[in-house]
Amino acid sequence: MEEKKVLNVTASPHVRANVDTQKIMACVIIALLPATVFGIFNFGIRALIIIVASVAAAVLSEYIYCKIVHRKNTTRDLSAVVTGLLLALNLPSSVPIWLPILGSAFAIIIVKELFGGLGQNFMNPALGARCFLLISFAGLMTDYSNYPGFNDKNAFSGATPLASLKAGRTVDTMRMILGNIPGTIGETSMIAIVIGAIFLILMGVISLRIPGTYILTFAIFTIIFGGHGFDMNFLVGELAGGGLMLGAFFMATDYVTSPITPTGQIIYGILLGVMTGIFRFFGSSAEGVSYAIIFSNLFVPLIEKATIPRAFGIRKPKKAKKEAA
Repeated sequence: MEEKKVLNVTASPHVRANVDTQKIMACVIIALLPATVFGIFNFGIRALIIIVASVAAAVLSEYIYCKIVHRKNTTRDLSAVVTGLLLALNLPSSVPIWLPILGSAFAIIIVKELFGGLGQNFMNPALGARCFLLISFAGLMTDYSNYPGFNDKNAFSGATPLASLKAGRTVDTMRMILGNIPGTIGETSMIAIVIGAIFLILMGVISLRIPGTYILTFAIFTIIFGGHGFDMNFLVGELAGGGLMLGAFFMATDYVTSPITPTGQIIYGILLGVMTGIFRFFGSSAEGVSYAIIFSNLFVPLIEKATIPRAFGIRKPKKAKKEAA
């Protein structure tokens, strides 16, 4: 009897690669290590506790959910580790220990698993959780008092450099680039983030199309609408401050929630830059990266629909000519 062959047919597009999800996520974790290590150095043991709690809660939430719904255990693909780590890097080190645990559970169960798991979520889980925490616990999420520099009266008066820029004060851009500033655990050092981003680019995990377009668009928006013209100190401060670099390289490039078409990625990057500028310069908060990314995530299906190339040999239907009266 002839053995039957089973063909697995899935919906297009079909992306061929020699790497799997686990290897990609492992590369992302390695790329996040410079920012993670610097965050622990910058904020102390408290930052390490937040990171461990967030990652552990994310992995445990996914494991328990898979057990409850009798779904295959997906914790080995490391996506939950990446979600927990990204969420932790977007939190101040002063938050209570239950906050990253709650945030990770929300990211995994509500944003990811309830929509079908990895590949089905409509927004970045870590940023979805961060925005949930920002709305629910605004005071805790904007408390940066755990930063040692607040004890140095010559260094900081109590506000983040980005908030100081919005208030019209000058900032030390070199300290912002190096990372010796208050902020969330993983967003402060521009150098550490860029080192990790270079690793991802060299490994072929991400391209410069989305982050490059995002950063360039935001820079142009800042020059035109930032109120300071071509002021390099202000421009560098806006680029190095807040979560722009971390968001551009590590969250806006999320495979699931970003366009796959080259043209779509450019449009997506422009949308991210414009929305970040609107939130920062016309909103009440000095930040805006998280909201810009999750709102842009919602437009991804529309962007892909408008930019997906037509199949070879298929012509766009022409409108029927009206018959002469």
